[in-house]
Amino acid sequence: MARLSRAALPRVPAHLPTTRAPFRRRAAEAERRILTVTNEQNGVGADATEREGCSERSAIESETEPVFGPGSQFEAFFNDPRWALAMVRATVLEAAHPQIGAALIGNSTFVAHPWRRLRNTFVSMQRMFGSDEQVRSREAARLNRLHARLRGTDTQNRPYNAMDPHARAWVVATLFESAVTMYRLSGQPLEQTAMERLYAEFQGFLAAMGDEAGHLPPALHEFWAYYDRVVAEELENTEAMRIILYRLFDHLPAPPLLNGLPTLWATGRALIGPVIGAITVASLPEPFRRRAGLPEMPGAQTLMQSAYLAVGLARFLPDGWIQAEVIADLLALSPDSDDPRARTVVALREKMKRAGALLRLITPLVSHRPTAGGEAQRGAAEFFREVLDQTGDGYLDWPDCAAMARELSSRLDLDEPGETRLYDAFADWWRELQAALDTDGDGRVSAQEYATAVPSLAGPALIEVAEVLFDVTDKDGDQRIDADEYRSLFRTAFHRDTTGAEGGYTRSTFVNDFLSFMSGRQRSTRYDPLLADA
Repeated sequence: MARLSRAALPRVPAHLPTTRAPFRRRAAEAERRILTVTNEQNGVGADATEREGCSERSAIESETEPVFGPGSQFEAFFNDPRWALAMVRATVLEAAHPQIGAALIGNSTFVAHPWRRLRNTFVSMQRMFGSDEQVRSREAARLNRLHARLRGTDTQNRPYNAMDPHARAWVVATLFESAVTMYRLSGQPLEQTAMERLYAEFQGFLAAMGDEAGHLPPALHEFWAYYDRVVAEELENTEAMRIILYRLFDHLPAPPLLNGLPTLWATGRALIGPVIGAITVASLPEPFRRRAGLPEMPGAQTLMQSAYLAVGLARFLPDGWIQAEVIADLLALSPDSDDPRARTVVALREKMKRAGALLRLITPLVSHRPTAGGEAQRGAAEFFREVLDQTGDGYLDWPDCAAMARELSSRLDLDEPGETRLYDAFADWWRELQAALDTDGDGRVSAQEYATAVPSLAGPALIEVAEVLFDVTDKDGDQRIDADEYRSLFRTAFHRDTTGAEGGYTRSTFVNDFLSFMSGRQRSTRYDPLLADA
């Protein structure tokens, strides 16, 4: 692989297509389709439907369910526990698409940092399906900038591009079809009216991304032929799909909340991982299972339907118990967080540790040697695996540095200028690393090359990364990071890490702490959740 020049690095297009106009046009079309279905159900003729369709948008909204936000069909099942199974199924079908699978393998952090990616996906869907059009437009622009950077060639030298409209349409198609399948497998198939409305909402989602009409069929009855054709002709047994089915759940790292219970987590994962894989395989379209040679264990269909039925029972629990946002926040909590819920969770963790004493005797917990400052020190191999190799492929290259920039940009919800500046700083750092550590000239840095060099990573380019990161975090430009800015970056309470420092978190302190983490291989209660935790 040739060394990467600045011109070769993926750049953000200077002008992305606006999303607001196509969204409004397609959203209005979606609302008219919903109104047609509603009127037909109520016995209203086509002429009346057409007259209503030409009326003011406010009139339409007053007589129909909204496409986004509270009252939408998507909102109705967003907190349904079965949606977790449906999302896994949809992700597998996405990864089986050659372009999407190649983009995941080459750029995604779903292998090394699955919980972080899940949380980011959840936040993005909240923004896109919420009722605030301004938030939705901003998130769509951010996703488009992200996708514009994801392009290259796969192992068969076939080009992939995350902005390909057909691939983007397939992502939306898998979400819609998996939602419909979720209800069908649970013994509660959606009525035609609800299915039409849900399809219109996902079409509105695609429109909000700025994609023109035609990449998804305009009518629901045409969608099923399109879906069957893609399944039969385009999907493949890709590496990304195999990782999700057979590796991800078997090796899924503990979420931050359960980091102190590796033995108990590994035991539960060994039991549950294969079951989730079997359920997911059994739920995939039968023609694709046969063509891809996916194994199916006896009784898998019964197990799958039982799982959907059993998980579906959780929806009868009190609403506060199964809110997706609450569950995601709890999983992302660090045990040393200032969040009041963390204290309850820590107490529960202690009880779980005592309950798992026998397992810990059989497989003792790994302890880290603390340093004089109370923080544990990482070895070179561990630092490479947990921090530098963001994509989990065993090498450090540009996609890993881009993943760090992407995570930081997402947390801070940067606009295009700030995001581009941060990406450029990481690109300069990658070139500096490549020049210093890539001894065999293959364009990437192996774990062995990194460990052998015993490098000090705090060169001028990394210092520039720290400086830029401070600038984009310091939203008000007062040369210090206050409590709100601190939370935006670290997603923790404003704790002793910054209190006591006169004037807040100053530039020099911030830069020194960042460099200490990135070059000293030292664990950090602030930076570990940012770049190291799964």
